[in-house]
Amino acid sequence: MLNSARHDVAALTQLRHDFQTVKAAQKLRNREAAHALGISEGEALAAFVGEHVVRLEPNFVELYEQMPLLGAVMALTRNEAAVHEKDGVFEDMSHDGTVGLVLGSAIDLRVFYHAWASGFAVRETTAQGVQKSLQFFDRQGHAVHKIFLREHSNHEAFDAFVERWQMRDQAPGLATEEASAPPALNLDGDIDVAAFHGAWDAMTDTHQFFGMLRKFGLARTQALRLAERRYAYPVANDALQGLLERAAQTTLPIMVFVGNRGMIQIHTGPVSNIRMMGPWVNVLDPGFNLHLRGDLIASAWVVRKPTSDGIVTSLELFDANGENIAMLFGARKPGQPELAGWRELIDGIAPLEAGAAA
Repeated sequence: MLNSARHDVAALTQLRHDFQTVKAAQKLRNREAAHALGISEGEALAAFVGEHVVRLEPNFVELYEQMPLLGAVMALTRNEAAVHEKDGVFEDMSHDGTVGLVLGSAIDLRVFYHAWASGFAVRETTAQGVQKSLQFFDRQGHAVHKIFLREHSNHEAFDAFVERWQMRDQAPGLATEEASAPPALNLDGDIDVAAFHGAWDAMTDTHQFFGMLRKFGLARTQALRLAERRYAYPVANDALQGLLERAAQTTLPIMVFVGNRGMIQIHTGPVSNIRMMGPWVNVLDPGFNLHLRGDLIASAWVVRKPTSDGIVTSLELFDANGENIAMLFGARKPGQPELAGWRELIDGIAPLEAGAAA
């Protein structure tokens, strides 16, 4: 269903006023202020089109592959429970249809353009000066991906990019859609568990996992629950903090994946500065920040997938809706076996007792 509310002048004027008032009074970020008003972040931002926000053409593949022109920036991808921030330069960019790939020494992304619905260039005045960014949203107005310029970024290229890609229509407001119901999945009793186990055992690449879920009509956490325990078992929801702290102590390079329907962002390398702040588990390193709400982790799993390079092991975190929050792996490239040090770290996480993750 399309929601086209807040497009008349009076409503948009009131929305801008309310948003700025709530944001300032409660010292909230844009996303939090929007939620306080019962709207999406995309709707709040779009209310300022014609002021400090410019609506971009929805030619997302073509415009996004211009990101190397901006130089060194900060890329941010989030979901409801985790925020992944990575500094670096966009390097090798490609796409196959609506699936994009960004490979670089720092910025490493998997892009799903079919989920992108709107994009904006933002020049927001802050206490530190004007913050320039590009922000992309899905059809519900939820943030898919953001790029923030740093002082040393190519600001002239940003200004030229905005001039090139701005839409002719710069009327404020954003039409959003209600999220469609997820596809119906099979009940446990309807699954050919023996065939499912055989398919898991026959995997030769981790990417085959998603096809296996579709083939058997399984939700991801359902698949982990039905898997053989040698391939998947539940662990304590607070396993993440200990794993990160041990990885920091050993300087072992790891991979941290955080994503949503439109983007997956990956950090590869060591982590060092692990900090707990209230419910937040944080990595606060130069060039990489992770902020993850531990209180929103509803289940955590150690998962092992067969590949042509041997077993690949991950720690996978899920929220109460079974949506993936984050995945952690040992650093590796195709053709390389998994790091022995990573397996030792994972083996240090005790399985939950049977039934504890039900």
